[in-house]
Amino acid sequence: MTSSTSAVRPLAPALDVARIRRDFPILQTRVHGKPLVYLDSAATSQKPRGVIGAVEHYYSAENANIHRGVYYLSEQATEAYEAARRKVQGFLNAREAREVLFVRSTTEAINLLAYTFGRARVRQGDEVVVSAMEHHSNIVPWQMLCEAVGARLRVIPMSDAGELLVDEYQKLLGGKTRLVALSHVSNALGTINPVREMIVQAHAQGVPVLLDGAQAAAHGKLDVQELDCDFYAISGHKMFGPTGIGVLYGKAAHLEAMPPFHGGGDMIRSVTFEHTEYAPLPAKFEAGTPHIAGAIGLGAAIDYLRGVDWDQLAAHEADLLRHATEALAAIPGITLVGTARRKAAVVSFVLSGVHAHDVGTIADHQGIAIRAGHHCAQPVMDRLGIPATARASFALYNTHEEVEALVAAVRRAREVFG
Repeated sequence: MTSSTSAVRPLAPALDVARIRRDFPILQTRVHGKPLVYLDSAATSQKPRGVIGAVEHYYSAENANIHRGVYYLSEQATEAYEAARRKVQGFLNAREAREVLFVRSTTEAINLLAYTFGRARVRQGDEVVVSAMEHHSNIVPWQMLCEAVGARLRVIPMSDAGELLVDEYQKLLGGKTRLVALSHVSNALGTINPVREMIVQAHAQGVPVLLDGAQAAAHGKLDVQELDCDFYAISGHKMFGPTGIGVLYGKAAHLEAMPPFHGGGDMIRSVTFEHTEYAPLPAKFEAGTPHIAGAIGLGAAIDYLRGVDWDQLAAHEADLLRHATEALAAIPGITLVGTARRKAAVVSFVLSGVHAHDVGTIADHQGIAIRAGHHCAQPVMDRLGIPATARASFALYNTHEEVEALVAAVRRAREVFG
């Protein structure tokens, strides 16, 4: 039992950001004569030396195709590739390694599902439920599916603060619902959605759930078994890994029942001109030569994240978000976009009378990289009645000094454009 004298918990040790920054070579870059301030990790994260070194090592010491060769290089490459799969399994806490499919990206993972799971289950008159804050990658594939088969896309509404209306979501679920496809974290607003609660509600009616985890993977522990989601998709490049590599996790029973997405080498058990017998999981969904170096690099990124204290990381990013939110809100003419109670390290804003692209350009001339536009989330902008926002997104390597640099750049933009 905890005594009254220990009710106030001591502060956790601070994240050693200076040490972390030394792990990322690109952070030594200068832009327009200024030190790089990289605040666009929601679009793509920077890469630590361990990831860069792992990719280089594969190409310089292990380069060979996998699963096919009986010689040394092929065996080494195969082991490194499959070791990466096991690392992803541990990172997601998947029950089995065969539930981890390597794909190009979250986008390809969702398209894979739409063309396999979706086409096998969704028929004319059925419904697929998405939310009002989805990235285009979690809208367009389902829209294409619905148009092809005569199904209907239903949309979970959101509040002005950027929070999903869970009561309205409950009303959308019914006998016609075949899938819920939902962002774990919004890329445009930073909202952390109550996905566990929403999964329970969907499962109560026998509806499977896909989570787009692209924005969640680098910011906290993931446990697909605890979430009990049916599918979970991530992109390596948003979690300090290479571009061109991603993961689709799926419960084995679903994956076993799904037809292949691509046909070709390595996804077959046997082929004749009369019939093809497909390979078991996960090979059934990994046709052709995969992005071997990308998978190995993703494994190295997971190794890097395992070396970070998640509590310290969460506290650091929360402090950065709080600092940026308060400092930006104090600038005359600023409107913050996305003020949910639970947020990841993303702050989006509009500066009155100044286009987001102009804010981004002024920031760039100060060496600051932020995103400006609709962030592949046009329905979010339409819902809020704005054409675009400027967005700063933070990661474990960002500092409070960089937040101050951003604030100074926004003040400069206000001066320049009046």
